[in-house]
Amino acid sequence: MYEVYQRIALNKPVAIDETVKLDHSLREKGRFKAVTDSGQELRVFLQRGQTLQIGEILKTHCGKYVRVEGALESCCVASCDNWLQFAKACYHLGNRHVKVEIRQRELIFIDDHVLADMLRLLGLQLRQQSMVFCPESGAYAHQPHGQHSSSHHEHQH
Repeated sequence: MYEVYQRIALNKPVAIDETVKLDHSLREKGRFKAVTDSGQELRVFLQRGQTLQIGEILKTHCGKYVRVEGALESCCVASCDNWLQFAKACYHLGNRHVKVEIRQRELIFIDDHVLADMLRLLGLQLRQQSMVFCPESGAYAHQPHGQHSSSHHEHQH
């Protein structure tokens, strides 16, 4: 079992010993249990309120380095070419406090048929997709979502 109390700066070169795939909800927690890709139990004890970024490295108590990867999640991708429809969709999802990843005229959220039906009624096209979900971190977060590299989207299936 590995215990983690420390995050390593993204730009520090280290030899990776393990990887762990985490969904968006685990990446937002400061304390959780997970299993590495090699099957090792991982217990994480970090400062709360700082979302783990994909590619971030954790240092275990015994000196191993574990890279955080995004787990695939069942998502709904809603899109349209009309900016007014898009703005209304953003408003309605925000009014319901839905976690959403925003791209150019695309809204991505964890698959939910009620939300999907609402967005269809607003005129958006929808598709389901298994992908790494990286919702917006919020206006007051320390690391704005919009400044990250889009390389994690290459893992989509």
